[in-house]
Amino acid sequence: MKKQRPNLSVETRQNTRILFYWTMGWVLSLALVSFGPTLIWGEKPTINLLGILLNLAIGIGMIFANIRHLNGLDELQRKIQLEAMAVALGVAVVAGISYSMLDVLNLITFDAEISHLVILVGLTYLVTTLIGNSRYQ
Repeated sequence: MKKQRPNLSVETRQNTRILFYWTMGWVLSLALVSFGPTLIWGEKPTINLLGILLNLAIGIGMIFANIRHLNGLDELQRKIQLEAMAVALGVAVVAGISYSMLDVLNLITFDAEISHLVILVGLTYLVTTLIGNSRYQ
């Protein structure tokens, strides 16, 4: 039997689209800050600082867009999202500290990179959201 797509309200679709744009803006500004000094403008502290401030400002906008998105969801979708966020936060703290300690105690042969933790948190959030959606279908 084919699963039906949830009937999303116009407000939810609009909030999701706004959140998408803020998230893409943040990712692009992060890429600019990460690769700009190497590929575009070089070692210029003022430009680097402005890039970081821009990334921070867009990140704050993304956080508010996420709050707006959550507040516009129905109770079930909000529950699924909040549970996924709780699991992702727990994984971030527990795995992040353990990962850092492996590096500090020289139990791994490479440096613990924040990007590894970000990928883990993102995948955790994605999987727990999918599980939550399938559990309540």
